[in-house]
Amino acid sequence: CQEVVVKNPNLGKLPLLSHLPGDGGRYATATVATIKDPQTGRNVSYHRLMERGANRFTARLIKGRQTRTTYDTSTGDLEMAVCIGNSVSVMIAASLGPPSGVDEFSIANTLFPMKMVKCKTKDLEVPAESEFVIEGRLTKEVDQEGPFVDLTETRDFERKEPVFVVDCITHRKDALYQALIPGRLEHKILMGMPKEPTIYDEVSKVASCKNVLVSMGGGSWLHGIVQIQKKNPDDGKKAIDAAFKGHKSMKHVVIIDDDVDMYNPNAVEWAIATRFQGGKDLVVKLDQPGSSLDPSSKQEEGKKALTDKVGVDATIPFDVDKRKYEIVKYQKVSLDDYLR
Repeated sequence: CQEVVVKNPNLGKLPLLSHLPGDGGRYATATVATIKDPQTGRNVSYHRLMERGANRFTARLIKGRQTRTTYDTSTGDLEMAVCIGNSVSVMIAASLGPPSGVDEFSIANTLFPMKMVKCKTKDLEVPAESEFVIEGRLTKEVDQEGPFVDLTETRDFERKEPVFVVDCITHRKDALYQALIPGRLEHKILMGMPKEPTIYDEVSKVASCKNVLVSMGGGSWLHGIVQIQKKNPDDGKKAIDAAFKGHKSMKHVVIIDDDVDMYNPNAVEWAIATRFQGGKDLVVKLDQPGSSLDPSSKQEEGKKALTDKVGVDATIPFDVDKRKYEIVKYQKVSLDDYLR
């Protein structure tokens, strides 16, 4: 990633993309950013960058996430290196959001061994295999960031975000620029998939959890389906509460039995149609912390979005004749048995 070193960078020479009419500017999106926190060590995560000048971006830093916390508690500029054009292992590891203090690059190295190199102008290390590395500083200056079409394929609104001043860019000689197209499949997988194990872990504390899906219909962010093996009458309700704890931005969750195919939307809808009664199986939580990606949520700048959350317990009632709810399966027929 350091075959070419550019000490006086001009962002106009990078193939940054303006994706749709109404975008706030040109964006870098496949941006794996690394910082160093004095207490917790290295953190690696995604932060979209909007071009604001020849050597300036605004960086979207979400409140409560490690980079933002480190930035808010720092007294001066915060060094950050942004890697573009990364391996699958690095991209997955950067999307996971593990507990504070867990090094995402170490996770990537466990998935597939890689070499690290020190940045040219910052006290940070980056994967040697990256195509581009943008070295710079998150300053205390803020500027416009957004609008930007995000995961839900709706526009995330304009904000004031920290200015990221670029001091150096390094890259391979024939570097390939990588972009994540907002709201498309790669973006959805990297956002939604890492939430499935966190939901699974929380639900497993209260019920026998079999599987979890953060579904595409909810933008791979707002909707979840949890499959359990029901052993107690209140397992479905407990699973609802635990699922929201496992993914705090989730808005709606459906709990199903392990005989329902969670990857088939028609099967999930069938479970709701035949195993759910709104008067006793519906859980509604009003004015809960939600996601700013939901345009129907209550949003005020500088505050966490508020939303109403709904849980649907579409599992078979506990003390009933289960045969009433059995999914009938036709016996397979072979034409050879009739054409001899």
